[in-house]
Amino acid sequence: MYNFLTEEAIDKLKDEIEYRKVVVRRQINEDLKEARSHGDLSENFEYKSAKRDRARNESRIRYLERMIKTAKLIKDTTSKNEVGIGKVVSIRFLAEGEVEEFTIVTTVESDPLNNKISIESPLGHAIYKHKIGEEIAITSPQGEYSIVIENIKCKTV
Repeated sequence: MYNFLTEEAIDKLKDEIEYRKVVVRRQINEDLKEARSHGDLSENFEYKSAKRDRARNESRIRYLERMIKTAKLIKDTTSKNEVGIGKVVSIRFLAEGEVEEFTIVTTVESDPLNNKISIESPLGHAIYKHKIGEEIAITSPQGEYSIVIENIKCKTV
């Protein structure tokens, strides 16, 4: 499966990999060195904890590298009045009548608690490339619901 990523998202992943390789690895190695100096490794909690931290860090590095390797580079080719990556979309949920704003982002940048939804999420996928005023039926794991796109604006950085 591909990860749909923008150049900016790939750069963020590369920065995290570099940070983990240079800073985090060095700190974990220092922790391991310190824990070894305490003697008996069989009952040394600090040593076991540092080894576990090292395994998690290396696993995260491999995961990020795999994400970059399998990434499908995408660019926002939508017009100003279409839902696209990096745009803030106001959506009216018809059943509740509530209007919420969402920023459309890639998988890596998604943060549902801050209304940043991925184009791969059920809502993001359904509204991608739709225009203001369109009514769309969304199928999600929680069931079906309908929305109307109220407004679309380009995200200001």
